[in-house]
Amino acid sequence: MLIFGHRFILRDSFYHVFDIDSITNTPPNSIVHIEFKEENLDIISHANLNQITISLYTKNIRDLVYASALNASFIIVKKSLATDAKNIANEYLFDAKILVLIEEENEIEELALLGVDGVIFSNAIIKVNS
Repeated sequence: MLIFGHRFILRDSFYHVFDIDSITNTPPNSIVHIEFKEENLDIISHANLNQITISLYTKNIRDLVYASALNASFIIVKKSLATDAKNIANEYLFDAKILVLIEEENEIEELALLGVDGVIFSNAIIKVNS
């Protein structure tokens, strides 16, 4: 299980960008985090064209499927979507890892038992301005 943002485990942070210009303010080879919505398709396309690793936050199953088709390396979902997201990702052999956004350590065990790819604490997502 992947764990991002836990004090015991050093992993890369995710850099939440709001426009294409903000990508230039992220470290080289960083994971660029984007909220999936139609207005952000230009950022997603730019990242894909420039071979930038992306994480997409999705709020529903339809957007989860789009995120996979848009070459997200990580798809972040709320806990309420965890089981469905994991099942769909397994059924359709997504390349992306499904990460569940959590706030408490005690959520790790429950999500591990569900078989999700990983968890991410909100502190692992750093907001970047242009």
